Amino acid sequence: MLWEPSQQRRERAGLTAFMRWLAENRGLPFSDYSELWRWSVDELEDFWAAVWEYFDVISSGRYERVLSGEHMPGVRWFEGAQLNYAEHIFRDRRPDETAILHASELRELSSVSWGELTTEVARVAAGLRALGVKRGDRVVAYLPNVPEAVIAFLACASIGAIWSSCSPDFGARSVIDRFAQIEPKVLFAVDGYRYGGKDFDRLDVVAALQEAMPTLARTVVLPYLQQPPDLDISRLRATVTWSELPPDPRPGGPSFERVDFSHPLWVLYSSGTTGLPKAIVQGHGGILIEQLKKGFLHLDLHPGDRMFWFTTTGWMMWNFLVGCLLTDAAIVLYDGSPAAPDLGALWRLAERTEMTCFGTSAGYLVSCMKEGLEPGRDHDLSALQAIGSTGSPLPPEGFRWVYEHVKPDLWLFSTSGGTDVCTAFVGGCALVPVYEGELQARALGAAVEAFDEQGRPLVDEVGELVLAKPMPSMPLFFWGDADGERLRDSYFSMYPGIWRHGDWIRITPRGGAVIYGRSDATINRQGVRMGTSEIYRAAGALDEVVDALVVDVPSRDGSALRLHLFVVLRDGVTLDDELRARIKRRIREDCSPRHVPDEIHQVTEVPRTLSGKVLEVPVKKILMGTPPAKAASVDSLANPQALDFFVALAGRLD
Repeated sequence: MLWEPSQQRRERAGLTAFMRWLAENRGLPFSDYSELWRWSVDELEDFWAAVWEYFDVISSGRYERVLSGEHMPGVRWFEGAQLNYAEHIFRDRRPDETAILHASELRELSSVSWGELTTEVARVAAGLRALGVKRGDRVVAYLPNVPEAVIAFLACASIGAIWSSCSPDFGARSVIDRFAQIEPKVLFAVDGYRYGGKDFDRLDVVAALQEAMPTLARTVVLPYLQQPPDLDISRLRATVTWSELPPDPRPGGPSFERVDFSHPLWVLYSSGTTGLPKAIVQGHGGILIEQLKKGFLHLDLHPGDRMFWFTTTGWMMWNFLVGCLLTDAAIVLYDGSPAAPDLGALWRLAERTEMTCFGTSAGYLVSCMKEGLEPGRDHDLSALQAIGSTGSPLPPEGFRWVYEHVKPDLWLFSTSGGTDVCTAFVGGCALVPVYEGELQARALGAAVEAFDEQGRPLVDEVGELVLAKPMPSMPLFFWGDADGERLRDSYFSMYPGIWRHGDWIRITPRGGAVIYGRSDATINRQGVRMGTSEIYRAAGALDEVVDALVVDVPSRDGSALRLHLFVVLRDGVTLDDELRARIKRRIREDCSPRHVPDEIHQVTEVPRTLSGKVLEVPVKKILMGTPPAKAASVDSLANPQALDFFVALAGRLD
């Protein structure tokens, strides 16, 4: 055990207040979190009804029932209720209090008050209406993690339009593959950005987006890298700048159009191993009620807190962070490299903003550990109360490093969830201890289990992470998936009626969990999530590349991740430095700089199943040290001899 909440922390916790309310108002006394969690999944309807009432959800009309049933997919929640996500963000705000603190490699640390946020959201919402945007229209954003992105999203949500965003470090092809699916009406775009001290002009990419998406009626450009009069946007069509959006003629802040509980709020993207990225549609009500639960009860946010997570607008953690505005905390945004000018950049930000919760990736914490950083010694972190870690499993030595080199009296919560539900369903709980290498608890209302191949629950054994019962933030549908086949195939093909998430998990006897990484092939690099198919598409664009396989491989101790790309080349072609450079450049331009491979290897063939599927997960297992016989069934392979190269390579890796 590395940490245990003090009596004062337990007393102040949002979970404690919720448990008291349940005892007083529902006659439900719970002695500890384990009992509360069990009730929340056994009595799913009662739990979510209690969340609705406890947080006083604003709605027109009464809901007929909490949910239509527990069989997935197709569960309908809170039918009959109409609400607006953004309306809850602005409820009971004091104009002079801080809503957002922000900094970037291009901007000094500054803040946005609730009064300023209210005015700007009203202005941009009025601007969108003036551009013809109405309920159900799609508004997309190619923006960095700056306040204008939050403002544009809240404006979009306030009028019932549907939001979607990508980070500007995505290449044109990757953005088009996402946005073009949903046929947007308006694009918010940035002229460029700075990352790692280098400037990147994106106006050519914006022009390519305009060309590829004929439904775009207008593009709103945010001057960020360059400012007028130096900014030249003449190459773009039908464009206005951010400041040219007209002011809201109506006083009193934004108006909110209440929509059905299941009305789409935003579209996120989760890439599989084949085809276009999945366009995941999530609803106003489902996201609202999940984020209320998460922010108040699991993140334990209070007035005066300052909540940070290092993310980009292309990762669900950005949507998650914006959702923290539903609480009484301020959020902290940062745009730029976490390692520029050095790995201490985010720790300096924590000191300057008096951050109370520092959210980051496991990879960043491990990098700080390997570089020998001493954040607790070198920075004033007296305000810091918690560190959150996600993106990949945090190894046990990472846990120890935080307590030895950051702060001993600190709540470290490692979390696991996904874009598909836009939340963490295993992670932080302010009422229970932190154990080395272990996620504290399963989230309320999340029936997380470890299943074996036959669908039997496991305890203290590694199995497939499943959700045995529905959650309100699950996808309403995939855009363009008219018959629901792709959604069913993504989550319900292995266990009918049970959500299979694609992670390996072990539920510990004390109710915590250990995550062992992905059991599918989506690659998350520093907050930018990319499917392997997109990397294959980029590498395969080179004439010399015939076939490819890519895996993100942790070291044996789990402390580092390296991206390995294996390529089959045309007869007579040899992988040399020049070809390596061209492959990397193409992936950088088409996908993202963060998905440029660390290593490129030439192989004679890519291992495939009898049905032609690439063996990404088995290869990853082999490179992590799993015996080949356990990693893959030889009988299911079209070319089992292709594994020999990877077995030999595994012996040479650390």
